Amino acid sequence: MIHLDTSFLIQALVPESASETRLQEWIIAGEDVGISSIAWSELLCGPLKAEDIALAESLFAAHEPFLMADAAKAAELFNGTGRRSRSLADCQIAAVAIRCDARMATHNITDFAPFQSFGLILT
Repeated sequence: MIHLDTSFLIQALVPESASETRLQEWIIAGEDVGISSIAWSELLCGPLKAEDIALAESLFAAHEPFLMADAAKAAELFNGTGRRSRSLADCQIAAVAIRCDARMATHNITDFAPFQSFGLILT
């Protein structure tokens, strides 16, 4: 399972981008690719055209929900990696990926790298 961070998904929606190619390779290879409800919310807040959102909706019939256990893990990530330097949304996205044993695809490596010691696997 691979979870996409918002930064990766936005780039994957750009035709002929490296991210689009990588996403297509994963899908062709039969990888399960998903997105958390937190990342989905971030995506919908972004500067996207209606056709970009429609394309993203076609890729993800469902979004992985944010559970109570994820809230506790997100707080652990936030508090354990330097509160002021972390985005709570990034902590929430990482918490869902950790619970799902999913690798995380992101273009914001420096934002997610501190979570690796808590079990997040970056791809």
